[in-house]
Amino acid sequence: MTPVLSPVTEIIMSEPTRSPVTALPPQEVINLDNYPIQDVDSLEFKSLTRRFKEKLDAQQYVVLPDFIRPTAREQAVRQIEGLIHLANHNCSDRNCYLQRKRDPALPPDHPRNILLSASTWMLGANLLPDESPLKTLYYWENMKRMVASIVGAPELFFNEDEYQPVNALCYKEGDRSAWHFDSVNAFTMTLMLQAPERGGDFEMIPNIRSDDDQMYHQVQKALAPGYENVVRVGREEGALCIFRGCNSLHRVSEVSGSTLRMMGVFVYENEPGVKGDPEVNETVYGSRSASQATAVM
Repeated sequence: MTPVLSPVTEIIMSEPTRSPVTALPPQEVINLDNYPIQDVDSLEFKSLTRRFKEKLDAQQYVVLPDFIRPTAREQAVRQIEGLIHLANHNCSDRNCYLQRKRDPALPPDHPRNILLSASTWMLGANLLPDESPLKTLYYWENMKRMVASIVGAPELFFNEDEYQPVNALCYKEGDRSAWHFDSVNAFTMTLMLQAPERGGDFEMIPNIRSDDDQMYHQVQKALAPGYENVVRVGREEGALCIFRGCNSLHRVSEVSGSTLRMMGVFVYENEPGVKGDPEVNETVYGSRSASQATAVM
């Protein structure tokens, strides 16, 4: 029997519609010709996810090219362009552990005292419209099952925060993200929506620390100019990337040109009911996020 896709009304958030654009169903967002995930019990699904899991385990990242269909990608880009003026500008100096203050008890050249500049623009889930292809992708149960199989999780759950589940992360000319580790999540998932004219390369230094050893000496060398063991992860428009950023340093190099670098960012959890810390949300999404969301409805 051919599996039936869940109605789109069941996979997007029930908020007021903000534009007359029609929400696309999953099969018009995800390239199911290349990624047959419509039947999670099929041999195709199991073979696909097993192959990508092996790549993720071997190199700490896996790229799924042409994952989103061109029409869905273009719709997402147009929506984000219309909302970019509401994005929160995150511009700060921080160390690779995402801390903004130095530790006077440590030497000046310790990794925790090396602050690097970062500048990005963030649109939280509260600002993205119901009909966003990013929300269709994120809230489809089969998508969640696919990611769980690739990362080796028995089950994943939707993030229940107002801002965190689905984000649009943008880079204007001169923006970059600094070398950093992801602090909590066992994996990170991003979707390239629009590439910049120049720069904006995604770079990684895989497995430079472990769960049991911070390996500060190695991290210190990696943060110095000219470090050679950097992997540049190719990301064309429409490509989905799943990577393990907890023990792998990673960054986005400086963007050049007038074209926005646009990424979709998705957060699944290992347990139900997870919401973000209000102070962290204010830092990432801005203190005016709630009022901005009300204003555009």
